[in-house]
Amino acid sequence: MPIKIQGDLPAKEILEKENIFVMDETRAVHQDIRPIQILILNLMPLKEETELQLLRSMSNTPLQVDVSFITMSSHESKNTKASHLNKFYEHFEDIKHHYYDGMIITGAPIEQMEFEEVDYWEELTEILDWTEKHVTSTLYLCWGAQASLYHFYGLKKKMLPEKMFGLFWHKVENRKIPLVRGFDDIFLAPHSRHTEIPMEDIRACDAITILAESEEAGFYMGMADEGRKIFVMGHPEYDRVTLDGEYQRDKSKGLDIQVPKNYYKNDDPTVKPYLTWRSHANNLYTNWLNYYVYQATPYDLMGAPDFTRK
Repeated sequence: MPIKIQGDLPAKEILEKENIFVMDETRAVHQDIRPIQILILNLMPLKEETELQLLRSMSNTPLQVDVSFITMSSHESKNTKASHLNKFYEHFEDIKHHYYDGMIITGAPIEQMEFEEVDYWEELTEILDWTEKHVTSTLYLCWGAQASLYHFYGLKKKMLPEKMFGLFWHKVENRKIPLVRGFDDIFLAPHSRHTEIPMEDIRACDAITILAESEEAGFYMGMADEGRKIFVMGHPEYDRVTLDGEYQRDKSKGLDIQVPKNYYKNDDPTVKPYLTWRSHANNLYTNWLNYYVYQATPYDLMGAPDFTRK
């Protein structure tokens, strides 16, 4: 899939070295097709790393995807250079009158805080409400999923006795739903979080269709509003060494961190970790773009999308 991004985004060079077709704005204007417009609200601290992971994850369909990034006006990022944000990111105020085929709201390492204590919570809830009329399908990841489930359905998160950290086995439910088409019966996926929404609370919410869960990690994936809202409690976008980097970081800080489960061979953090979740992660993003964005979105985004899909 050709991914359309700004020509000097640092992730472009890395993607091209991986033989991923990346198209800059100059070439894109010569193609007589309407690209799928995807907006990414990047709440992760290492934004350039997350950009690369998400762009890589969306690189496996023949669709042309035009990706834009926004960041929060009410929060100052401490781990990404201001020059990068100023060049490649916009603010919600800049794009709030636009319409998008799809949107991704990432996780954030703040799950131990109450939602209302987050400095950008008010701005985030405005964005969540805005997606209802301006985005065909929104994919919520990890903390983004917890925040949206709380905002839309009042589902509260709870602290875990220890960090859910590593790769966990999940079972597919509701196999006829297109989002899990092509998934194996069981699959591994990364988690890195201190909180969860109890499985019984998810089951009690009639609005949510559960698509995958884990005996150990609990709720993993579900959807609402016929796929206009998709919730993924883990980090399918993580690359091979992301969990390793988090483990080494926390260990160097003297934090009580366990070796990520099912990640290193023989739980030995000195060896290169196996990459065992990429195929299902790619399948997830491909299915989302195909069935819930491309096939559901109107051709003309100048007006409000027809969310009745009639």
